[in-house]
Amino acid sequence: MSDRIRWGILSTGSIAATFAEDLRLLPDAELAAVGSRTAESAERFASAHGAARAHGSWQALVEDPGVDAIYVATPHSAHYEASMLALRAGKAVLCEKPFTLAVAESEEMVATARESGVFLMEAMWMRCIPAIRKMAELVRDGAIGDPVSVHADFGMQGPFPETSRLRDRKLGGGALYDVGIYPVTFAHLFLGVPAAVRAWARMSAGGVDENTGVLLGYDSGAIAALTCSLLGDTARTGTVTGTLGRIDVRRDFFHPHGFTLWRQGETEEFDLPYEGKGYQFEAAEVQRCLREGLLESPVVPLGETLDILRLLAEISGLIGLDYSS
Repeated sequence: MSDRIRWGILSTGSIAATFAEDLRLLPDAELAAVGSRTAESAERFASAHGAARAHGSWQALVEDPGVDAIYVATPHSAHYEASMLALRAGKAVLCEKPFTLAVAESEEMVATARESGVFLMEAMWMRCIPAIRKMAELVRDGAIGDPVSVHADFGMQGPFPETSRLRDRKLGGGALYDVGIYPVTFAHLFLGVPAAVRAWARMSAGGVDENTGVLLGYDSGAIAALTCSLLGDTARTGTVTGTLGRIDVRRDFFHPHGFTLWRQGETEEFDLPYEGKGYQFEAAEVQRCLREGLLESPVVPLGETLDILRLLAEISGLIGLDYSS
């Protein structure tokens, strides 16, 4: 592995642009190349973000010998195709969340990576944010006792037009897989796999969920109450309550700069500020793993990624969300 990890970005949308800008914050990272379905799009992106090379096809990007790792930033529906191309070319992959809309495809991605000895990680950047990692550490160490409940919400102000990617069923639109994955992942981080799942949703005319509520029950007796929406701007907060205390996460719980720990009527503030949007932390985790010869990240384990995707699939069945046709 070279002194600098050489990144290729597959796709040229807004999330790819954010990742490219945050990559500048890592001195040991290099944006080596970008790949798109058209040369024009790739060249515009390369010019705007300083990529050394622009490829007019995904295949050309994954075959670029000057690329160590590929960030897959396509819409959900194309994650499988793009990631499998990169994995089969022997390139480490950081794939945007969710891996895929079908659990079987995600399982195949994981199996391919493991059988080929190639690194793979879901780009669930929330799990790599310093404040989230500190929260997880505190809960593991018993700072709030035994966790008994998690509450989290993520709603965006609508209305979004039917032409929006967020409402396009063919692109994996809907609240659950785009923003609901954050509350679900937040609950999983502290409570694990639930024993019981209940869910309700308001569905759009186009067949995607636009206002969804989820209630999870656990063998420990803990519960999680989660909501996601494309109709209104919710508080976007997260709370983890335990038998000895509570952690409250401020606005935008999925990439916070701090949180409050409550214990015995007293509070302790944790401030963990950072530059950029926070995408640099998932890139840094990939780079650390590659340098240490790891094939998956202990911070974003593949097994847990699959657990969450199976849970999303179960919720989808309960609310009538179907991407299969």
